Amino acid sequence: MPLLTLSHVYKAFGDPADPLHALQDISFQVRRGEFVCVVGPSGSGKSTLLRLIAGLLQPTSGVIALDGEPITRPNPRIGIVFQNSNLMPWRTVLDNVALPLELRGVARSRRREIAREYIALVALDGFEEHYPHQLSGGMQQRAAIARTLAQNPELLLLDEPFGALDALTREYLNQELLRIWRLKEMTVIMVTHAINEAVWLSDRTLTLSQRPGVLKADIPITLPRPRTEALLTDPDYLALVRTVRSHIDRPVIHKSTL
Repeated sequence: MPLLTLSHVYKAFGDPADPLHALQDISFQVRRGEFVCVVGPSGSGKSTLLRLIAGLLQPTSGVIALDGEPITRPNPRIGIVFQNSNLMPWRTVLDNVALPLELRGVARSRRREIAREYIALVALDGFEEHYPHQLSGGMQQRAAIARTLAQNPELLLLDEPFGALDALTREYLNQELLRIWRLKEMTVIMVTHAINEAVWLSDRTLTLSQRPGVLKADIPITLPRPRTEALLTDPDYLALVRTVRSHIDRPVIHKSTL
């Protein structure tokens, strides 16, 4: 049985008499241990899709199920990381990472032990007592990932986690993300606007259309692992980038906006 199944998912917002159609008839499955990327133009419903899977939103129709059980609310087996790290500015890195465990009632000594483990996993050891404003953007995102991983999710959802970072930092964190994924043997679904990034990271890349988002293509990424920077000039990699790009709608630019 697949870990995650979406069956004919439709999502609309606003007045039922005049709704905003965000997603339409989305169906796909994700196997345990897969790394899946979702790409598409702005406004295609990528972030809405992740929030539906996380249980933060409910579909207007259709079913999203984890191990066959419909997702009707946030599930501790599913963790999500947003583009904004959302760290508490008054808490240290250690206390930020330990926060979900604190809310679950885990004893202080045990939650700090777990937090230190995941801080080390994202290579932030030595910064446990720093506050968010003392960290770079990339370090803040690593702390946010550690906070989510500390909950030991089976399914990790990433919504453009490195989108606001410079190219070199982003490349480094993508390498780190693959390292953590292999080490923890998680299932990952990541939204990104970067086609090259999606191909380099994933086992499969899903492409959504312009709103309302429809699943246009489910493309297997048949590149060997582990992935290295040398792959970025490989003809097979470049061919897959072109294939994914060919399934993405080009934005409509009106003359009045120029």
